[in-house]
Amino acid sequence: MNQFEEQAEIIRQEELTPEIFRLTVKAPEIASHALPGQFVMVRTAPCYDPLLRRPLSIHQTIGNQQVQLLYKVVGKGTRMLAAMRPGHTLNLTGPLGNGFAFKNRPAICLIGGGMGIAPLYFLAREILRVTTPPKCVVLLGGRTAAELGPLPRDFKDIGMTEIHSATDDGSLGHHGFVAELLPKHLDSGHDWTVCACGPHPMMKAVVGQCRQQGWQCQVSLETMMACGISACLGCAIPRADLSGPYLHVCKDGPVFNAEEVAWL
Repeated sequence: MNQFEEQAEIIRQEELTPEIFRLTVKAPEIASHALPGQFVMVRTAPCYDPLLRRPLSIHQTIGNQQVQLLYKVVGKGTRMLAAMRPGHTLNLTGPLGNGFAFKNRPAICLIGGGMGIAPLYFLAREILRVTTPPKCVVLLGGRTAAELGPLPRDFKDIGMTEIHSATDDGSLGHHGFVAELLPKHLDSGHDWTVCACGPHPMMKAVVGQCRQQGWQCQVSLETMMACGISACLGCAIPRADLSGPYLHVCKDGPVFNAEEVAWL
C-alpha cells in the first residue's frame, strides 16, 4: 500500500454549519492513490501542542490533485484546524487503511450517521464512476436538518437518485434514527451490500438487521487513534469470536466485514 507524507496547501475552508467544516487541500500523491474508506492523519499545528495527529476520513478527491476532508469541531486540534485559511499548509500522512469493496455488487446501500457520512460521499462518487448497480440507496442521519446541512443535496448533485434522511428531531425526513430506514427502503428481493459508517449504536442496529436479512454488511469504524500505522496499538477492537489477537482499526480497517467485529 502506498503511503505518503505531504505538506498540503489549504485551497478552501468551508463552514457548512457552526460546527462542521469542509477542508480542501492540495495533496496530489495522496489524492491519486486514495480509495473510498481510507483516511489521513493530520497534524493540526506546526508545534507539538496538540501532540497527536487527528485521523480524518477522505471525503473526496478532486482531479488526482486535491483531497477534501469533512470534520466537526470537537476539541483543541479541530478548533485550530477550523481557524486555518487558504494558503496555510498542513502536514498529512496517507492514504491509510483499507477501503470499501463495492465493485460488481447488484444492490448497494450507503448508510451514514453524523460525521460517519464523510467517507460515504467519496464512495458514492466512485460507485457512479466505475460501476452501475441496478439499485443504489443512500440513507443519511443526523440530530437535526441543520446538522446535515448541504450533504443530502451533495449526494443528489453527483447523480444519486434515491436519498432518504432521518433526524432525531424530525426536522428533515424520518423522525427517528437512520437505521429505522433500512426496512422502509431496502426490499428483500435484492442481494444488498450495506456500507455503514457512524456512531456505534447506529451501526450495531444496522448490522443486526443485515444479519437477519442475510445481507452483506461492511462497516467503517471510528476510534481514538494516535499513529495511524498500528505502532501505538491504541485503536484495538475485539474480534467477533473474542479470541486471538485484537483487530486494529488503522491497519485492519477502518472498513471491516461486519461479521469480523464483536458488537458488544
